[in-house]
Amino acid sequence: MTKFASEVKRAYLLTGRPGSGKTTLLREVISRTGLKAGGFYTEEIRVQGIRQGFKIITLDGNSAILAHVDLRSSYRVSKYGVDLSELEQVAIPAIRQAIRWCDLIVIDEIGKMELILLSFRKVVEEAIESGKPVLGTIMLKPHPWADELKRHPAVRVILVNRDNHVQVAHQVSEWLKSWNG
Repeated sequence: MTKFASEVKRAYLLTGRPGSGKTTLLREVISRTGLKAGGFYTEEIRVQGIRQGFKIITLDGNSAILAHVDLRSSYRVSKYGVDLSELEQVAIPAIRQAIRWCDLIVIDEIGKMELILLSFRKVVEEAIESGKPVLGTIMLKPHPWADELKRHPAVRVILVNRDNHVQVAHQVSEWLKSWNG
């Protein structure tokens, strides 16, 4: 990983157990900010209440299946086959566009599936180095690269759980107000 300049916290990364509401909180906060946001979020694919995979949805409306139980791939995380080409063709360009054209960069999620790709790691570093605010989610479990990112001086990591959802939403909203002039 490249060395980052030490600055004010310009990235807030939400972490927590699966189902803790990280993505929901992120989407709620983004919808209330006056900042032009770009990037992507993830959404579960469920069939009859059972999680079958994950979809990438860009803030400008594109979508792709990132992982699915029925996807044949040499890249697997748990029971899911991972389609790295969709990450490369949808998520990474969305982050690059946000770096270039938006006021807020959204990266949901920095997780085990996404970190398989070195180009994804690189674009996350570019976002942090861009000087723009970055709002994202990051895996809770240990991972060498993710753990290094969590320790970055420009990054604030916030643990999300069902009990602190309102408090964290307020905290992140206040931080974003400081970027909105």
